[in-house]
Amino acid sequence: MHDMIKTIADPSIIAIPIKECGEPLVDLRQQTYIAFGPPPERPDNICYTKLRKTVYDKLCQAQDLLPKGIRFCLYEGWRSLDLQNELFQSMYENNRNTQPHLTPQELFIETTKLVSPLVLLDGSRNIPPHATGAAIDVYLIGPDNAPLNMGILLDQWSSDHGGRLSCTHSSYIDQEAKHHRHIMTSALSQVDFVNYPNEYWHWSYGDRYWAYHRQASHAIYNVITPQ
Repeated sequence: MHDMIKTIADPSIIAIPIKECGEPLVDLRQQTYIAFGPPPERPDNICYTKLRKTVYDKLCQAQDLLPKGIRFCLYEGWRSLDLQNELFQSMYENNRNTQPHLTPQELFIETTKLVSPLVLLDGSRNIPPHATGAAIDVYLIGPDNAPLNMGILLDQWSSDHGGRLSCTHSSYIDQEAKHHRHIMTSALSQVDFVNYPNEYWHWSYGDRYWAYHRQASHAIYNVITPQ
């Protein structure tokens, strides 16, 4: 099942046109409803709390659907192209060290399971979802603001070789984690977010991956730079 999942860089996803709608980013620092953690990956990642306005509105709607005492916590929203490339190259090297038998093409495909590339194998440019403000990485927290058991913490994703624990419907996590993932999936799906099945935490609205799964004619968010 894991290998059958379309990656974010799959040709059928990349082929979908983008018609930027011009919607602004909003910053979670200017509100208190949705929680957020410290900057992921790099301390200087100062724009990770930003996301498109409709994405924020829908995340608030999804939080309203959660059981009492449970909230969302944002791990990362917008991500720069430079950081995206750093993450891809780091994961690529990680995969090359742990799976030296793979060819460069196989390593590329394996890496795209968890990180969207900037440049595809044919040399063409890709549009990573996080760079558009359409994608969010989220998890659940309880009344004490501590993370609930989700099977794997988001800051451990790069060490999850093969993505066995990160996969949304992983069979390697305990029942409590499966239950929490079900709660999160139910709420986000009801407000039209689409999950990337290789990562339980990655959800999006308005990007190419969303457009593909919603059979929309085009994506509505292109690469955007925070103001």
